[in-house]
Amino acid sequence: MQKLKKLIKTEVTLSFWIALIAIIMIVVSSLVFSTKIEAFTGNLRDSLSSNLGWFYLLLVLFLVGVCFILMLSPAGKIRLGDPGSRPEYSTVSWIAMLFSAGMGIGLVFYGAAEPLSHYAIQAPEAALYSQEALRDAFKYSFFHYGIHAWAIYAIVGLAIAYFQFRKKESTLLSSTLKPLIGNAVEGKLGKVLDSLTIFATVIGVATSLGSGAIQINGGLNELLNVPQNHAVQLIIIIVATVLFMASAISGLDKGVKTLSNLNMILAGLLMVVAFIIGSNVEMMNTFTESIGLYLGDLLRMSTRTGAGNVNQQEWINSWTMFYWSWWLAWSPFVGVFIARISKGRTIREFVSYVLLIPSVFSFLWFSVFGVLSTDAFALDPSIAEKPFEQLLFAAFDKYPLSGLMSLLAIVLVFSFFITSADSATFVLAMQSEGGSLHPNNKIKVLWGILVSAIAAVLLRAGGLNVLQNVLIIAAFPFAILLLLVSISLMKELNYERKQMGLTIDPKRYPKKGLPFRSYEENDDDDDEE
Repeated sequence: MQKLKKLIKTEVTLSFWIALIAIIMIVVSSLVFSTKIEAFTGNLRDSLSSNLGWFYLLLVLFLVGVCFILMLSPAGKIRLGDPGSRPEYSTVSWIAMLFSAGMGIGLVFYGAAEPLSHYAIQAPEAALYSQEALRDAFKYSFFHYGIHAWAIYAIVGLAIAYFQFRKKESTLLSSTLKPLIGNAVEGKLGKVLDSLTIFATVIGVATSLGSGAIQINGGLNELLNVPQNHAVQLIIIIVATVLFMASAISGLDKGVKTLSNLNMILAGLLMVVAFIIGSNVEMMNTFTESIGLYLGDLLRMSTRTGAGNVNQQEWINSWTMFYWSWWLAWSPFVGVFIARISKGRTIREFVSYVLLIPSVFSFLWFSVFGVLSTDAFALDPSIAEKPFEQLLFAAFDKYPLSGLMSLLAIVLVFSFFITSADSATFVLAMQSEGGSLHPNNKIKVLWGILVSAIAAVLLRAGGLNVLQNVLIIAAFPFAILLLLVSISLMKELNYERKQMGLTIDPKRYPKKGLPFRSYEENDDDDDEE
């Protein structure tokens, strides 16, 4: 204990200690009472999904609406920083960083598995193996990884960046509620909210570390026949921990930025190779048609609860509710990180890029790897029996260059793995020090060791399901919090819009019979009607 006190002899907040105690209690309970805790958290998770699914659906749809309002609103001209400020990172690096932190490893895990599951294992609406089920497979994959997911991240990231860089508040989620509750955020309520952010981030990253280790192990098993066991997975976690902690200590510019750019290069390369060796015309046909199906059915999917149909309700709880809960629970971590790297961008630019570019990339990814896996299934139906962590590699085996693609996928998962953990330790250190933009390396190291230890211990004890359940349960308070955050953000933006006199009304009009033309000079351009 004395060593711990010496290690963190910095200005850590009360939120740090509250979150740390709660995490230790969850982990110890998972180890000592693993069966009972897993059953309890599983039942509570299922109950929340079944009874409050409608609330999650409406909330996320509301957040999408808020994003589009902000894109079109005059308030979109406001910069996340002082007037005249400019972005710290290039647009390419910025997109790479937000994408790597927000969703990268999930795409590799589910890119081939989800479309195949919806087509051949558990269809959302149509009969299995039907053409309609195949169309639904891609439509719902787009839905789960499209604008709804990124709207959640966008609202949290925008709120934190706006209050941090524009209003000069701390980089804490609690600070975004000041327009609603004022200085009450400085008291106990604020500490609880910030503790919840730290708690959810640790649980989420530990779960991802464990899941990532399992997938890397599955890939190595398919490629090199490496045994699948806890010893191998522990080695993977140790190697990843050393690498992501070295990256975290080096800082954002050298660590996360470099890794994120590498991730996008590797992901692009893997997708190009898969596109070349697969049915590339079918992939583009699927991409094009699925976008139309997705956009055409967006409102219905956004409000679909499966009322009166038990089978559809079960599917919605297993997939849509799982995703919505997962994105909600991850939103504080991803939002804080996106906010930290977004200084100087306009609100319109921020929302447009965060909402649309990762979504389009995800659509391309699912089109390429979904067609790859469903075509492989047509050749060998036993592929559908593989665990999700092995399904991508099993699909590769049916194509030329399977070894190269498997190797690329393993390296990509590992790189995403390190990047997510790296950005998470940065966020955890920020939150632990009251929102510091340049957190102490000692706190980064401490959180890196703790998160990896939690993942390793629970992976060995079979307790990752408990962490996943707890994270999804934590989505409920975050859902309520996000509703308040979005209202608070809109209230403050509207106030600033009025103070600045921002409007959508045009400032100038052309004279009758003399339209403005870019291709010829008009001496009367300076005149107003």
